[in-house]
Amino acid sequence: MDQIEKRHSLIKAWLQEAAALLRESFNKELEIKEKTSRTDLVTNMDRAIEVFLYEKITAHFPDERILGEESVGHDIQDLEGIVWIIDPIDGTLNFIKQGENFAIMIAIYEDGVGHMGYIYDVVRDELYFAIRDNGAYCNERRLPLVQELPLSEGLVAISNRLVVADADEARRIAKKSSGLRVNGSAGLETAWVASGKLVAYIAPSLAPWDIAAGMVIAEEVGLVYRQVTGKEINLLQNNAVIVANRCAFQDIRNEWR
Repeated sequence: MDQIEKRHSLIKAWLQEAAALLRESFNKELEIKEKTSRTDLVTNMDRAIEVFLYEKITAHFPDERILGEESVGHDIQDLEGIVWIIDPIDGTLNFIKQGENFAIMIAIYEDGVGHMGYIYDVVRDELYFAIRDNGAYCNERRLPLVQELPLSEGLVAISNRLVVADADEARRIAKKSSGLRVNGSAGLETAWVASGKLVAYIAPSLAPWDIAAGMVIAEEVGLVYRQVTGKEINLLQNNAVIVANRCAFQDIRNEWR
């Protein structure tokens, strides 16, 4: 437990330091580049935060591996041993266009099992985190187990990619819910499902760093975090995912034909 508490204290401190760097960047001109398209962008701050976290982790835990979005870490082909999975800015487009609705995410997995997960909403100063078998929290408030609400009784978040593709499944699911929400940060949308603000979140292609932290938190509050096919998540590839309480999950799966 001492080792867990040490890691927890370090991670919280690192997140605060990284968040301060991001807040300072609001007053500076960003360097922005396209990755795969005009809606898939990366900034100098994405890389700066990833380098910052990489240096902190390797200084304290030199024998552990790191999987990061901006390729600063190691070449991860398996999840043996301890692997840190980090996303320096989840919701980069929001960071650029809105200056809010983005998060820093850190997760620790051991032999493929999630042990610690952190999603820090920088602007709202809300840290969602979970330690395996010890519950999930928003700041110091413990999150209760989620209510088993049907899709019809809650709001659902669906990735913009599914919405603009005019996917039949997305349209049917949205119509059966109480309402559709699109945020643009996989981490925050997962956190909002975990805290009961949404009954489900659906996305067609999330990378490991989009998933890892949220999955640890989701499991601690009783959510289902699966591929849309119902299969287990594979953290070595991109996944089409559903995060939902069990009742809403089944409702969504019934529409996913």
